Amino acid sequence: MITGIIVALSEELSTLKTVPNALWERSMIRGKFIFLTDDIILIYSGAGAENARKAAELAVSKGATKLMSWGCAAALSPDLKMGDLVLADSLLNSDGLEMPVNATWHQHAKMVLGLEVAAYKGALFNSNTVVSTAGAKQEIFTKTGAIALDMESGAIAQVAQHYALPFLAIRTIADPSSMDLPNAVLKALNENGEIEITKIIASLVFNPKEIPHLIQLGQYFQLAKKTLSTVAKKLPEVIAFKSVSA
Repeated sequence: MITGIIVALSEELSTLKTVPNALWERSMIRGKFIFLTDDIILIYSGAGAENARKAAELAVSKGATKLMSWGCAAALSPDLKMGDLVLADSLLNSDGLEMPVNATWHQHAKMVLGLEVAAYKGALFNSNTVVSTAGAKQEIFTKTGAIALDMESGAIAQVAQHYALPFLAIRTIADPSSMDLPNAVLKALNENGEIEITKIIASLVFNPKEIPHLIQLGQYFQLAKKTLSTVAKKLPEVIAFKSVSA
């Protein structure tokens, strides 16, 4: 069985270098795939639901029989801290649609990863846009009860559901519920769902007061990546579960 892993941002790809026996490529092209191991197809999709959907479809076309969303997330629950692991047990969207993850896979992953890092269970909210303010996060948390959010997991889960494949989301917290994202980050995301460093620099030139805020976010992001790197060491065990039903 082959697991297709979809990663939205190039900055998150390096966390998979710790997968045992990984055949790593230094430069990955957005929208293309590699076999990270004999059992894992890795695709760098770019941010956003449509990019994630296309990547998931590509993974299935190349033989994936399970799909996984991998990367960072924003906290909605005030109980979550930077670097915390979220092992979502369901997905929610703005229309109120709820999709469960594969229960057998979720339980298996929780058992495997619990030996390495504490995993928080709860709903993962899927947003069509970047949620940039603490107020907006609080509003979503109050309305839905979801503990974290991202922009890709829902689309990947829909593809998995369409093909009756198991799905799992593994996300770590990069920004707390109380944090507003710097404008420099919001302006850096291009139409392909990629972060352009030159846009961040240009934004900071005109608004240097954001520099400390951006440094803090970078430190939080490194904590999130550190947790993902720890989880990646256990990925062969995480993907080795017996159920094949979605």
